[in-house]
Order: sequence, then C-alpha cells, then structure tokens
Amino acid sequence: MVLQAEEGRGLTTPPVPVLVATAVPVERDAVAGALPAPAEEVRLPGALLCRTGAGWDLLAAGVGPALAAASTAAALTAAALAGRPYGLVVSAGIGGGFQPDAPVGSLVVADAITAADLGAETADGFLPVTELGFGTVTHRPPESAVRVAAEALGARTGTVLTVSTVTGTAARAAALRARHPGALAEGMEGFGVAEASAAHGVPVLEIRAVSNPVGPRDRAAWRIGDALAALTEGFGKLAPALESWNPHDHQ
Repeated sequence: MVLQAEEGRGLTTPPVPVLVATAVPVERDAVAGALPAPAEEVRLPGALLCRTGAGWDLLAAGVGPALAAASTAAALTAAALAGRPYGLVVSAGIGGGFQPDAPVGSLVVADAITAADLGAETADGFLPVTELGFGTVTHRPPESAVRVAAEALGARTGTVLTVSTVTGTAARAAALRARHPGALAEGMEGFGVAEASAAHGVPVLEIRAVSNPVGPRDRAAWRIGDALAALTEGFGKLAPALESWNPHDHQ
C-alpha cells in the first residue's frame, strides 16, 4: 500500500526523524494527507510502519494504551537497531474534548499526558497508581516543543487524559474534571505511546483533534470528519514549525 499526499500540501524534513503514532489507519491517513511524498510500508515485528521520504514515519499503533505502547516500542526499537533513532514521537488522533474549553473541531496539544484510570477504587475515592507506590501516571512533553506546536496550530494546551474506557456519562466527565482540573481532552493511546517513548529516552508530544464532547455518549453529536480534517490541516502547519525545534537543543 502507498499513501499519497494531497498535491500542493506538504511537510518539510524535520531535523531528526519523527514517528507519528495514531490509533487507527483513518487517523494515520489523515496525517499522511499533509505529507509531500508517498509512504511505503515497512513491516516490523508486531507493527506496520508507513515511511515517507521526508523524515516522518507513520504508525497505526492500535486502540488502547497497551497495544499503542507495544507497537510504538517495536517501531522505536527497530529504528534504534537500524541506526536511525527517532528524535521525537507524536501521539496523534481524534478524541473527546471537555466543554466548553475544547470545542468540537479544535486542536489540543498536551502539556501533560496522564493515565486517568490507572490505579485503585477505594471507599474514599480513586487512588492513582503512584499513591499505591508504583510507576507513574503523567508524562510531560518538552515545554519548548509544546509551545512551538501550540503556536503553530493555534491550539490550546492542557492535560490530555488517557482512558481505557471512553467516558459516556456526565457523572464520569465531572469526576475526571474534578480529579484533573487542567484536562482539555481524552483519548485512549497517549499514555501508552509516552511510556514507550520514555523507555527509549525519546521526547513525546500528544495532539488531539476534538471530534466529540466528553460526556453522555451521543453519536449524532460526533464530528469525526471535521476532526480528521483538522488533524490534516494541523500537521500541515506543524512540521515547518518543528524545523526550528531540535531535541538535542532542549535536553
């Protein structure tokens, strides 16, 4: 399979190779729509990579944090063994937005990537896994990269929550917002992608195009097409901005 970009649109070559990890192929293809060159498939153990000639590799990593982490780790390992390590990983896709701060069709750049439901329920409420003495629940992208991306996209910055179960009620949305007042959006992969990136020492960004409000599940209110179009437009602006950002200058 070859993914062809729209004529006249394009990203330029970043200073270091970039891996973009989406959940599903339709999101990957939305990103590919901003690329200047076709992408060729490269089969990896447990993952299928779409490699462009412009320094951007695209990966439909799978739905949910576990599969996203495994697929991203496979791509990062393969790149390192090939002597072509990535300098940045971008978790990208559509997601729910907390209203009214992240309206449908807008873009959000994460300044914190947080696992919202990794922990334990207790009689006194939810305890994150860190309070149980294990692991981490938040990864923070480089401030300089967040700033560059947000300015280029005209996006708001805030916490993007990673959930294993998509929010479907007003009560759940309110509970998440109470625990995470800075939350703007939720998705299902960002924390998994960030965990794999951290294990390889590679900085990570998360960008979400808002397709629906977080809250009661109402398929009629979803605007998936608009969100995918926003994702394509956003990546068309992102790469020229990233030309001025090199991870080696911000360590």
